[in-house]
Amino acid sequence: QVQLVESGGGLVQPGGSLKLSCAASGFTVSNYAMSWYRKAPGKARESVAEITTTGSSTNYADSVKGRFTISRDNAKNTVYLQMNSLKLEDTAVYYCTISRTIYWGQGTQVTVSS
Repeated sequence: QVQLVESGGGLVQPGGSLKLSCAASGFTVSNYAMSWYRKAPGKARESVAEITTTGSSTNYADSVKGRFTISRDNAKNTVYLQMNSLKLEDTAVYYCTISRTIYWGQGTQVTVSS
């Protein structure tokens, strides 16, 4: 059974940092491209970042380039999203997915507020 569990969200001030984790079970993350999406209330779901099976190729939304970094620890079967220089508009529920599938975690809330 495929399961994705996000954690690491919370309340942070503008300019602060958070590191999100996505613990996977039921499959091996090294065999799949993995993505982070986010959903803010009243706004469309947005693809934030993707990492390929090799871990050497990544893609980022323009809105987060230079601030967010996606990575993977194959030994821990976990995907991460390091978020730096956070802005108010980064406030959203962040979801981990297996790219191009319907598998989603429960999400973790990130709130950026002064």
